[in-house]
Amino acid sequence: MGERVLVTLDGALADANAPLLYADDIGALRGDGVFETILVRGGTATALEFHLARLRRSAQALELPEPGLSKWRAAVELACKEWGSDEEGMLRLIYSRGRDSEYDAPAGLTPTEPKPTAYVLVSPVPARVATARAEGVKVMSLARGISVDLAQAAPWQLLGAKTLSYATNMAALRFARRMGAEDVIFHSTEHRVLEGPRSTVVIARDKQLITPPAKSGVLPGVTQRSLFAVAEKQGWECKYQSLFTADLFDCDSIWLLSSITLAARVNQLDGVRMSAPDNAQEIIDMVNLGIERPGTIGDW
Repeated sequence: MGERVLVTLDGALADANAPLLYADDIGALRGDGVFETILVRGGTATALEFHLARLRRSAQALELPEPGLSKWRAAVELACKEWGSDEEGMLRLIYSRGRDSEYDAPAGLTPTEPKPTAYVLVSPVPARVATARAEGVKVMSLARGISVDLAQAAPWQLLGAKTLSYATNMAALRFARRMGAEDVIFHSTEHRVLEGPRSTVVIARDKQLITPPAKSGVLPGVTQRSLFAVAEKQGWECKYQSLFTADLFDCDSIWLLSSITLAARVNQLDGVRMSAPDNAQEIIDMVNLGIERPGTIGDW
């Protein structure tokens, strides 16, 4: 296993330390593309079909060419094989619009058929992940500056699509760190709970698991969906329901779910400490079971 593994969509292994993108790649110039991040565990890309389904939906939202999912599966399989099975890995699917020069040809020349940029990259899991899983995270709530109605009123905003345009999300995380926190929960102008910069928000209350609905403009969570699939079979009531920020202080626990960290319990929110509930380990176990179940695109 190398430090990183890079596979292009044509099934070729590439040098992960050599240049890959053209200088005019639209993904780099404008963030005009989509991506997925997947946990590699035991030599397998977890919840792969859920991620592929979301990749396809995000590509459709950006009007990118239909991604050939069979090619993505083959590239992922090769990347996982090259990575090995001794430790977890962070696998990214990157799919952008391609080169700007293929769209904006000089006067008198006919643009060539655009060729999207597509590749799979596996890297080590960041060190922060183990701490977040074991100890939880300190979180602050931040205004996202949008209404929950924006997703339906302005579909061109691409809310609910996993695009490469993550500058605002990363800025929010840097701001949180300056304020002594480790992560963020965004809320709308109506003080409705939205999501984290790289996670889905789920609260546990009694035997219920509740997460904001996609119509509020949040990205549908693969890990959250996997959790719900297991939890419902184990007697939990799983709901997609709007939550106010006040609801975060009226529940048994708050969880930030993501594909790499999996389940990070919020141990402090806006300076208020939150104790672990008795069923914390049960929720963690259900998340682990959920992401390891096969799943199909039809399940999504």
